[in-house]
Order: sequence, then C-alpha cells, then structure tokens
Amino acid sequence: MPDRRAKFAAYLLSGGFIALPFVAHAEEEAAAPIIVNGDRAGYDARDGSSATKTPTPLIDVPQTVVVITRERLDDQALEQLGDALRYVPGVTLGTGEGQRDQITLRGQSTTADFFVDGLRDDAQYYRPLYNIERVEVLKGANAMIFGRGGGGGVINRVTRQADPARAAAGVRGSVDSFGAWSVAADVNQPLSDIAAARIDTIYEHFANHRDVFDGRFIGVSPAVTVQPGDDTRITASYTYDDDSRVTDRGIPSFAGSPLRGYDRTFFGDEDLNHSRVKAHVARARLQHSFSASLTANLTAQYANYDKYYGNILPAAATATKVDVTGYNSTNGRENWIGQANLVWQGDTGPLRHTLLIGAEAAAQDSSSTRADVLFATAGGGTSLRTTVPLARRLALPAAMFAPISRSSTSDATVLSAYIQDQVELGEHVQLIGGLRYDRFRLTSLNRLTRFAARRTDGVWSPRIGLIVKPQANISLYASYAKSFLPQSGDQFGALDESTAALAPERFRNLEAGVKWDLTPGLSFAAAAFRLDRSNTRAADPANPGLFVLTGATRTKGIEAHLNGQITSRWQASLGYSLQDGQIRSTTTAAPAGRRLAQLPRHQFSAWTRYDLLPSLGLGAGVVHQSRQFTTISNAVALPAFTRVDAAVFWDISPKLGLQLNVENLFDSRYWPAAHTDNNIAPGEPLNARLTLRVKF
Repeated sequence: MPDRRAKFAAYLLSGGFIALPFVAHAEEEAAAPIIVNGDRAGYDARDGSSATKTPTPLIDVPQTVVVITRERLDDQALEQLGDALRYVPGVTLGTGEGQRDQITLRGQSTTADFFVDGLRDDAQYYRPLYNIERVEVLKGANAMIFGRGGGGGVINRVTRQADPARAAAGVRGSVDSFGAWSVAADVNQPLSDIAAARIDTIYEHFANHRDVFDGRFIGVSPAVTVQPGDDTRITASYTYDDDSRVTDRGIPSFAGSPLRGYDRTFFGDEDLNHSRVKAHVARARLQHSFSASLTANLTAQYANYDKYYGNILPAAATATKVDVTGYNSTNGRENWIGQANLVWQGDTGPLRHTLLIGAEAAAQDSSSTRADVLFATAGGGTSLRTTVPLARRLALPAAMFAPISRSSTSDATVLSAYIQDQVELGEHVQLIGGLRYDRFRLTSLNRLTRFAARRTDGVWSPRIGLIVKPQANISLYASYAKSFLPQSGDQFGALDESTAALAPERFRNLEAGVKWDLTPGLSFAAAAFRLDRSNTRAADPANPGLFVLTGATRTKGIEAHLNGQITSRWQASLGYSLQDGQIRSTTTAAPAGRRLAQLPRHQFSAWTRYDLLPSLGLGAGVVHQSRQFTTISNAVALPAFTRVDAAVFWDISPKLGLQLNVENLFDSRYWPAAHTDNNIAPGEPLNARLTLRVKF
C-alpha cells in the first residue's frame, strides 16, 4: 500500500507539472485580508469562481450559491461550521452522532460533501472556522465541478492566504456564560517584495448547558505565498486540527416527540463517551498566466485523519424508563488529491468563450473498526443493552467495550476529466455547458470474514445552463445538472454482496431563478428547483448504523436570499426556503408518499447589523424552522421553533474592539437537530459571549 501511494504522489507532483501547459486550475486566488476590528469587508460576495473553476461573477452562475463572509462570521462570533450553517435556509443540521458535521441539503443527508479551496475534505469531524475567509454553500447537483456526491449541494470553505503587500496581526479572546472560552491569533508577515507568511492559530475550551460536556480544540494553520513575477503565484499551506470532546448523542423520544423534562440529562457514560480527531492537511498550488487569455493552475493535497469515538446512547424510552446501548469506533483515512485545469478566454467569430479543460486524480485509503458495549447484569453476565429508570442522573450499570465486531478497509481510486464552455451570445444571453467523466474504483475487505469485493463505475455528469441578462446587473437562468454516488455510501465502507452489485445513486437537479445586484454592495437571488434521486439508500430507522433501499425520492422548493449593505450603516443577510420532499416508490423501508427526514417545510433566517455611530453598532438575528421528521419512519417529529439572537459592537479605539453576542435571547425551548428517532439534540438556552479583538 505505501508503494502505491508513493507512486501516485510522484505522478501528481511530477507528471502533473509536466502536463501544466495543457491542464491547470483557473480561478484567481486573491490574498485574503486579515479581518480584525476596523477592517470591514461587508456581507455581500460576488465571486462565483468556486462554482465554475473559472473567473465568473456570482451573478453569472446558474445555480443557488450562498456565501457567508468573514465579516459576518465575526459579527456572529461563530467558531464552528455547523453554527454558521444554521443561518442558511435550505440547510438543516444533524447531530452527527455527537462527533461530526452532518447536514441535509435539499433533502439529501451527507457527511462527506465538504471541501476546502475546492478540494475534497470528506472525513467525519467537526470543521473549525479560525483560518477561513468565507463559507460557500453551492446547492443542487454539483458533480460536474466537484465529482461524486454533492447531490443536494456542497459546502466549500475558502482559506485565508498570506499577503506580500502588508504586515498585520490580530488577536481575539472570548468567553461565554456556560464557561466556554477561546483565544485566537492571525499574523501576516511579508518576507520580501514577492513572498509572505501567515499563521492562524486557536485554542478553544468547550462547555455548554448539558450536565456532562467538555473538551478542547487546538488548531494551527501556517501558509506561504510566493509571487516570483506578475504572471505566477505559488501558495502552500498546512493545517493541524486536534479535537477532543465528550460524545453527546442527545435525548430519546417519547410518544412521537423529544422526551420532555430531560434536556440537560446526559444519556451516556462520562468515562466511555469520548471523541478524538487529529487531522493533518497539506496543500500546494501553482498558478500561472501564459497570456491575457490563457491561465493555468495545478493543486496537490495530502490529508491524514485519525479518529476514535466511543459512545453510550439512548435507544428508546417510555414515560419512566430508557433503553441504552452503545459502541466505539476507530477510523483512519489518508487522501491524495491532484487537480489541474486550463482556462482559455477568447472569441470565435461573434461568440465569447470561457473554456475550461480539467483533470483530477485521487486515492483514498480508509480503515475502520467497531466494538459494541457490554453492560454488567445482575447475574454476573453481560448484555448489549440495558434498561434503567429515567432520572436527572442515570444510574447505568458498569460497562465496557467488547472485542471488535466489525473491521474493514477500503481503497478508492478516482480518475476524472471534464470540459466546460461558457459562451456569451452578445450582451444578453449566455450558455454554460459541461461534461465530466469519473472512473471510480472501490476495493474493500472485511477483515473479520475475509470477504473481499471490488467495483468499478464509469459515470458521466453533465451540466447545462441558460442565462438571460436583460441588463448587466440582472440574470434570469435555468439549469440542469446530474450527480452520482457509489452505493458504498458517502464514507465508502466495506462492500457486501448486495452493495457490490448495485448501480450508483443518481441525482438530477432542475432549477430556474433570478439574481439581481441591486447596488454595488447588495444582492438578491431567488430560485425554484426540483431534485430527483434514484437507486436511493437511507438510514434504517429500525437499525441505526445500517441502511435500507428507498427507491426514488423527490425534493422541490423555492429559495430566496438578500445579502449586503442596505445603507452605509446597515448590513443584512436574509433568507427563506420552502421545501417538500417525499419518497416516490414503495419499498420495505417506507411506502410511497412518506416525507423525507430532516426537511422542514419552512426555514427563515435574518441577521442584521446597524452602526449607530462609527464606533458603536447593534446586531440582531432570528432563525425559524418548521416541524420536521427525524427519520423516514415519520414516527418522531421535532417541533417548530424560533430563536432570536442579538449583539452589541463597540470599537474602543482603531486597534481595540469589544462585542457581546447573546444567543437565544428569549430563552426559547427547542430541539434543532437529530440523528435517529432517539438521538435528538436539545437547543441551548440563553447564552452570552463576550469577545475582545486587538489588532497590531
């Protein structure tokens, strides 16, 4: 295995550079400014290059894209990706078993459709924001640009880069009313006229409203930029993230709703419920302009993830008792990714083209184990499950983890090639058409039964869009796109005889919408969509951790977003989504017509900041989410909720700023997320966070 990886890496770093004049990555990477008190970039974003891999304004991208800027992240005092996504209608959060990011986009649940600077970041862990310039939510089928998965959309984080143009530094510290605190620093230092180094660091201590919860996060992310000439830019970065926390699976349900009266109760074991993740990600990118019309880029990334988590969790409850079970798991993953693209911008007669030609190669090696929990019984034996009386503090019997019951390895190799043309037919009409081919090969081994399987799929993923621009700041568009996902799931577990024979899942997205740049700092977008999924699998409500076939599903809805500067003192971000999703074919898992899981019909969010004075500002936000089912059983529902947030900003001096953020201002009781019918996350009560920012 090491030999194969070494050969693959050598191919990327040598053969890839040899191919540079023919294929390379296109989008320009502006050096991200250091955002500390006084540097205000706004809530509006106009860069759509992540959606096309070409220099494209967001208004000319025929799909819904929501961007959360660094300024908005800072104004809302957000540290984790999941917290930022709560303010994006059309995205719902799962509890992720208390140890990872898990989201639902347009009715499609995923733990793997996450990217950093356009490259896959698919391991299961909580993603921080300390070194992030902006978060992009690209909705709809995205395989043409991002490859497998991405059926409902993808999340792309854009990292900060070193800037040779200036020296700057910032430090911030924060503490909240639960006792959580963090300290972070961001330093950018030019090394010469053509080079600079930057480092982002953070230490977080976790605490919340639950009876048992703590942990800490350490993040370090250095970056280097070298610009040897006007036409060439080289960037390199490394990120080390170390997350250690209590694994909290939430509370069970009773009579079709979250169990009432136990929102603070920890349904686990303080000694066994623990999660630890160490992630190492190294990335290098070379950009070069051969001429004003021809640009190129080559990117290589290596990532290593090492993870353990153990958990005791609620499995069912009555009015007086709760059933408890559990397990632990280890997961290791090593990713090699190389991506290269070439972009040509030019004319053929009356037509203006932006032509993309690209290729991607990736190798992903994964291993995992699982061991079930054993509870002591009265007769001196053990049991995989125990029942105890409900109480504020559960009286659980002694427990330990049994020998390993599952153990597997999987190796995924992907070779991809794609071509896309954006054609301007005069001033008012644009066409975009693209086609991608992925050769996906997965080899897996069940290390206990020695069952080995291999499957290879070759899949075409098209995208086509029409854009009509009655004037330069308005776009009317319609688009169609397809994506796919191999049947081994988004984490590519071991194949069995059934999944080895199944064709990949398919996603087809139809969308029509309007984008309007109202002013240079304020934009509006609205869209209607229909997303069909076939060969579908879903989490089995009766057997958590396993999957069942659900045949075909359909999600349809409308979305609208307003972002940016309303007046010189007033910034706002508003969004609304109306969605409906159903299973369309009767299977053993669910009948046709049953609602999709974690898909509220209505979602609304608003966040706004108004500066009363140059040194004093106020912020306010609201999040509303209507009733949603926890799984496709439709047996348990999370009630609708509305949460109100607020903030005060005080610039004490040009170099010193203080802000107070209050979450859940009116102390609403709510349950925002779930993983199964009996793993439901209680929302946090009123919580205040005080943040001090200093820049040098």
